[in-house]
Amino acid sequence: MITIYTDGSSRGNPGPGGWAAIVMDEVRAVELGGREEHTTNNRMELMGAIEGLRFAGTLSTDPIEVYTDSEYVMKGITQWIEGWQKRNWKTASKKPVLNQDLWRELLVQIEGKKIEWKYVAGHSGHAFNDRCDEIATSQADDINISLFNGSRSDYKVVL
Repeated sequence: MITIYTDGSSRGNPGPGGWAAIVMDEVRAVELGGREEHTTNNRMELMGAIEGLRFAGTLSTDPIEVYTDSEYVMKGITQWIEGWQKRNWKTASKKPVLNQDLWRELLVQIEGKKIEWKYVAGHSGHAFNDRCDEIATSQADDINISLFNGSRSDYKVVL
């Protein structure tokens, strides 16, 4: 089993933003993060999921659990996306789907993977979610932060 935690952040909406993912299997743990100068919180939430899944695809074909604190990502991928596709990427109110480019990329990243999406409340004392938040907000603030890449047994989340 591969476990992924994701988060996104923006300073202003739009404004500078950051995304984060923690990807773990039985052997390895890797923290990922990235930054965009002009973006939105929802775009960064999507980027965390996309980049976490992209990296997980390099590890194995094991089933994946993705934890997100974004209702937008959670509902979008589990409830809304099929309807958007059937309506030619229009919402139920016939408006174009926002962030369509990233939703399409997320579809590419989930293709052929067995994924279970799980919601975790943000800022609720969950260590991995809180660490993702720390990485994403540091990226948004353009603060250099050390990202872990190593043995799962050596990976300790201390905030």
